[in-house]
Amino acid sequence: MLKFSCLLVALGLLCVSCNSEGKTKGLVTDIEPVSKTQLEVRYAALLNYELDSLGFPRSFTKPDLKVRKVPSKDWTSGFFPGNLWQIYKLTGDTNFMERAAKWTAFVEKEKYNNHTHDMGFKVFSSFGEGYKVTKSEAYKTILLESAQTLATRFDAKVGSIRSWDFNADIWEFPVIIDNMMNLELLFEATQLSGDSIYHNIAVEHANTTMKNHFRKDGSTWHVLDYDKTTGAVRARVTHQGVHDNSVWSRGQAWAINGFTMAYRYTNDLKYLERAKATANFFIHHEKMPEDGIPYWDLDHPEIPNISRDVSAAAIIASALVELYNYTNVSAYLDYSKKVVQTLKSSDYILSKDMDTPFILDHSFGDWSKRLEMDEPIVYGDYYFLQTLLRLKEVEQDL
Repeated sequence: MLKFSCLLVALGLLCVSCNSEGKTKGLVTDIEPVSKTQLEVRYAALLNYELDSLGFPRSFTKPDLKVRKVPSKDWTSGFFPGNLWQIYKLTGDTNFMERAAKWTAFVEKEKYNNHTHDMGFKVFSSFGEGYKVTKSEAYKTILLESAQTLATRFDAKVGSIRSWDFNADIWEFPVIIDNMMNLELLFEATQLSGDSIYHNIAVEHANTTMKNHFRKDGSTWHVLDYDKTTGAVRARVTHQGVHDNSVWSRGQAWAINGFTMAYRYTNDLKYLERAKATANFFIHHEKMPEDGIPYWDLDHPEIPNISRDVSAAAIIASALVELYNYTNVSAYLDYSKKVVQTLKSSDYILSKDMDTPFILDHSFGDWSKRLEMDEPIVYGDYYFLQTLLRLKEVEQDL
């Protein structure tokens, strides 16, 4: 029997009282609308999913009701083992820890893959989560080797880590806002090794991103293309949005989360202000639905008749719990709790009769490829679990 007491407490951290200054006074556990049985089945589906070193579960395609599997080189491979590590921390059930270790081992070969910027997503979401639990020296070594590999993609002239290698006939040196998330591996590598090179690269990349990636209203473009010779900006596009100047929701999520994380490691107030500005723009946007789950692009002309994006909501909710810790702005915590409250509903948590290794429905993937539109996607689950853990920590600190 799974140990759900801690998880149910975390899911209940949804009511908040504030004083006249907007400071949180306390959290109150509410009535749990999702049955224990439904949660038990969903988490058991992850635990019991068949081990496959060549096939990490990425999404669940609705037309044919099949799990989309990907190899370890896919940018999402680390999230499934990361989900298992996080469920272990929420429940205390060691079966999840043991299963997480087995899935994590399948990612190790990516530590030398220098053809991608997604080392953080793959390795830190798996080995990084595992290291938090185990403090394994072997995991530490893999994290440092992966950071060394990621650092090879940094270009001093541009001041950034190169994101993509495809579309070389269009882009010279593309950098995507998602890449902010991979800096966590570099920041952590300096803390683990004492070598400042990783921290310095991460800071340089964050500074370049902050200088060039944002619009005056606080929103962000998805892709910036740089001139490899001069470092100048060649183009600003939103590859996965409805158009280049649109508010692609997951892009805003990466920005808010990435700069909040950068502040954690640097205490540089400009990163905190950057995260706040984009968060304020996004969560108060006129097109933001009342339940906190954004449309996949807030500039889509067919709103409200388009898909929501649970993954964007979860990424932002996780970031805003941390941002609340640094600012004590109650609106940030309120948004995170509202998102969790919404995602607890039967409309978003997959039913207990779904035999698939996912928790949440209605994430939105890649519009440019017409891929994974309104489906369960593994990183939506990852940031949902991370939000629960962070809300649990907030309660313990009060």
